[in-house]
Amino acid sequence: MTEPQPEDDGEFESVLVYLKESRGFDFTGYKRSSLRRRVQRRMTQAGAGSYAEYIDQLQVNADEFVALFNTILINVTGFFRDPEAWEYLRGHAIPALLAERSPTEPIRVWSAGCAAGQEAYSLAIAFADAIGVDAFRQRVKIYATDVDEEALTQARLAAYTPAEVEGLPEDKLEQYFELQGSRYSFRKDLRRSVIFGRNDLVQDAPISRIDLLVCRNTLMYFNAETQTKILERFHFALAPRGLMFLGKAEMLLSHSRIFEPLDLKRRVFRKVAGSSAGYSHFASPAPPGRKPIDVSGLEELREHAFSASPVAQLVVTADEVVALINRQAELSFGLNDRDIGRKLWNLDVSYRPVGLRPYVEQARLERRSLRVKDVEWRRGSDTVWYEVHVNPLVGRDKSLLGVSVVFHDVSWAHLLLLELEHTNRRLESAYEELQSTNEELETTNEELQSTVEELETTNEELQSTNEELETMNEELQSTNDELQTINDALRDRSIELDELNDFLESVLTSIQAGIVVIDTEMRIKAWNRGAEDLWGVRREEAEGTHLLNLDIGLPLTELRPAVRDALADAGFQAELTLKAINRRGRPAVVRLLCSALRSAGGQSHGALLLMEEIPAAVQPVSRGLGGE
Repeated sequence: MTEPQPEDDGEFESVLVYLKESRGFDFTGYKRSSLRRRVQRRMTQAGAGSYAEYIDQLQVNADEFVALFNTILINVTGFFRDPEAWEYLRGHAIPALLAERSPTEPIRVWSAGCAAGQEAYSLAIAFADAIGVDAFRQRVKIYATDVDEEALTQARLAAYTPAEVEGLPEDKLEQYFELQGSRYSFRKDLRRSVIFGRNDLVQDAPISRIDLLVCRNTLMYFNAETQTKILERFHFALAPRGLMFLGKAEMLLSHSRIFEPLDLKRRVFRKVAGSSAGYSHFASPAPPGRKPIDVSGLEELREHAFSASPVAQLVVTADEVVALINRQAELSFGLNDRDIGRKLWNLDVSYRPVGLRPYVEQARLERRSLRVKDVEWRRGSDTVWYEVHVNPLVGRDKSLLGVSVVFHDVSWAHLLLLELEHTNRRLESAYEELQSTNEELETTNEELQSTVEELETTNEELQSTNEELETMNEELQSTNDELQTINDALRDRSIELDELNDFLESVLTSIQAGIVVIDTEMRIKAWNRGAEDLWGVRREEAEGTHLLNLDIGLPLTELRPAVRDALADAGFQAELTLKAINRRGRPAVVRLLCSALRSAGGQSHGALLLMEEIPAAVQPVSRGLGGE
């Protein structure tokens, strides 16, 4: 099948939508490059030339769904796969997890994307080694989930071939497995602690209160958005300080806010508990023993200081009447001295750039300061960002004097924040691209490993077929020898037949009298040279012709009764003397002997005619049929 063109993307998406609607498998969160490769591979095997044609095949053939899912869900796994990472988990992570819990506290483990179950049983062996078999049966529950029902069925059987348990040490194989026939079965008493079930990481709810979550080389098949969604579910699923063990292609560089690396090289992470930050305001009292400064008579100074403040500010009384407006507020919002004494709600600044009324009311009633962030104000082609502070003004007698509204211009901080966010996004994008490339490489490696296994299976099948072909070749050789023997016998018989034909031809040629042999339908089978000389008809013209259709000088109508009797009676024989015209056109008298041509069984299967011209000097009186 040819490579898909950009316009095929819609048709490919229609395949994913059909799978989701018809079978409940949502592959829309998977990486398109690897997913498209797997689907195209199955389409090639199924002989489908387009996505639309393949959807038709899925509609009419339910078994094709199973083949497609087995192709997409690459179940490449093994016991203690990536041994170095498992050694760290068994030697450091699991002991640390157990040390933080009491000796009787239950332990919940989740193996997400467990495939055929080797990962789940590896976890069972690791915890059984750490706390003992009896404590394992009492404390540990391992939940193993996958979306592939066929793989889950195999996992529930807990029986593996010698090739599948090849990576296990001999002592672990003897301790935790029982040989049943040609397969190794996991111990039944420990098997009860491993619970298998179907769970779609994208759609289904996560399992909660998990102490150790293992999801190795599964996230790499999903795109960044779906990975984020799944990791947030994993964060919810984990208990406080719970651990997460990922595959070597999964790094979580962009999710450090919810997971911290316990060992980044071996992909072991710890859940970060949520935290909130607050702000504290402290006021320092006046130093003891110092006399307060007399600031009376400085009203004009205060007024000019308020008016010259670089921050736009206005003050309203307790009756919501504008009392003060500084110079920066006049420039920013088009106010002037005539607006002093008016109700705040009659001014444009009460609702632009932000509606002030609810905040002023709240400040008056609750007697506390409020802050309004990210207020956008467009003035012509320019955009200004404000942070508005609404502060109640309380007198010494605790009575409300008014409310101060301050507009802090934070445009520069907003621009810096935008640049920081943009830089962070670029950095995160670079991390995600790096991680995606790493995951893509790992996915390709998984696919190659799967392909190698398929090629090994195909090689075994080809070897078996080759052995069958060799057996068939030997049988054909034997048959050929038999046919050669038969052919040699047929060649000898053919030589004998040729010699017999030559002998018969010599006999017929040597007899000077004319000899004619006819079959039961009166067609001429033999015509010798004597007959040619007598009647002037060549052998090639006569043979195969009906006797009565010959144009010769012999009165055939007189001959017909004798021929019929010879064909009917195997013992018939008669001698006739007939007047005829020879090949020279002269009258002649012909002696003709007609007899039946008898078979070995004694039946007539033709007639033999022996003809000879009688010289004129010895011609007898003409005789009738059957006698003198």
